[in-house]
Amino acid sequence: MKIAILASEGAPYAKSGGLGDVMEALPAALARIEGNEVSLFLPYYQKIKENPAYEVEQVCYFQVALGWRQQYAGVMRLKNRFDGVQVYFIDSQYYFGGRGGAIYGHGDDSERYAFFSRACLDAMAAMEYYPDVLQCNDWQTALVPTMLNAQYRSIFPYTKCLFTIHNIEYQGWANRDFFDDTLGLPWDARSVLEMNNSVNMMKGAIVSAELVSTVSETYARELMYPYYAHGLDNILSQVSWKLTGITNGIDVNTFNPETDPALPAHYNADTFLEGKAACKAALQEEVGLPVRADVPLMVMVTRLAGHKGLDLLVYIARKLLWEEDCQLLILGTGEPQFEAFFRELANEFPDRVAAKITFDLGLASRIYAGGDIYLMPSKSEPCGLSQMNAMRYGTVPVVHATGGLKDTVPPVNEQGEGGLGFTFQSYNGDDFLGALKRALALYNQNPEAFRKLQYTDMIQDFSWDVPAGKYMDLFHRMLGW
Repeated sequence: MKIAILASEGAPYAKSGGLGDVMEALPAALARIEGNEVSLFLPYYQKIKENPAYEVEQVCYFQVALGWRQQYAGVMRLKNRFDGVQVYFIDSQYYFGGRGGAIYGHGDDSERYAFFSRACLDAMAAMEYYPDVLQCNDWQTALVPTMLNAQYRSIFPYTKCLFTIHNIEYQGWANRDFFDDTLGLPWDARSVLEMNNSVNMMKGAIVSAELVSTVSETYARELMYPYYAHGLDNILSQVSWKLTGITNGIDVNTFNPETDPALPAHYNADTFLEGKAACKAALQEEVGLPVRADVPLMVMVTRLAGHKGLDLLVYIARKLLWEEDCQLLILGTGEPQFEAFFRELANEFPDRVAAKITFDLGLASRIYAGGDIYLMPSKSEPCGLSQMNAMRYGTVPVVHATGGLKDTVPPVNEQGEGGLGFTFQSYNGDDFLGALKRALALYNQNPEAFRKLQYTDMIQDFSWDVPAGKYMDLFHRMLGW
């Protein structure tokens, strides 16, 4: 099967969040399935263009029609990737190559990704590459299904489109004039894209794509409710037969405590006691906390944003630290009020709290390995990867039972049995505190049961092989094979 995957980011080339991780691992997992030919299309950002590690060659170039504009696009083929995935970069100095800094957040992001979406279709036409399946991801490529149906069906008469929602909060809104000024689509497509007298790219994809998927089974159900769907619940309800949830995996080769080069000691599920203890001691020393084997070290690697549950942690932090003998380590950057709070908390409790307000992948790995309890109290979480990373390293998660957190962390009982971690159902600080106290009680009062839970977490199969098989089922369903 010929599968073309379109996305705005993909590790290791460009990454801002979980989408980048998925676009590194999912194409590779699909390529491992016999008979598949997998291509990944990404923008040729400045950080990719200027990185000498990526050897590329130009395949073709052309002009992309964007409303009244004609914009240059080049197709660069990556030469040095050897996992069966062919990577193509869409080159545009104006939209991508000449801009440094963050991937997103430019004033013309809507126009940039409208260009990228059309350029991907034009690139496949120019290369005479006719995929059986297009998989498009989030709002940045949400225009592809609409464009495909409106203007490219004569070129790709048999190609089917799966649209995957990674985070419905960001939908690709644009003003009403964007339809004529930038998209230049036939009049019939206006009703597909219009919503609330504006253009909504994600709405168009939900209507236009043959099938829609999202990144966990629970999140797919949650999207039927206004609380989670950010205004698209009615659209999704009308086509609910299209929607399927497939829980993400993680890259078990990268996140592997046996081989992770960032760790001071290596271990596996059968030998983790000594190795994890060494990682914990080294981590405590690295971040300036007292080196104590007996104290539970609670950790969190996150973007410091309200929807990640930081408001709950702010609410309970001092009470928790007054009542429990524990340590807390936070790594991340984000909203100024949370950065300031955790810096202040670390100053107030210097022997109990460490706040690393930075982005450091190596330190993140050492936190996964050195922590005892991993905090993930997200208000909503389409899937989440950190809780699976933490379990892979033997760090027991405490999570809010929402989205993918509910799917990947079934709750344990008071003896630490029957699940993989500790959960709380209602999004409030007292319930979060209760779940934390249950985890701390197991750690302190029944260390043997806690170690058994760590072992159970470590032996789970969080690889991409199972999700990749489920994606193949969707592809076959679309194609009728």
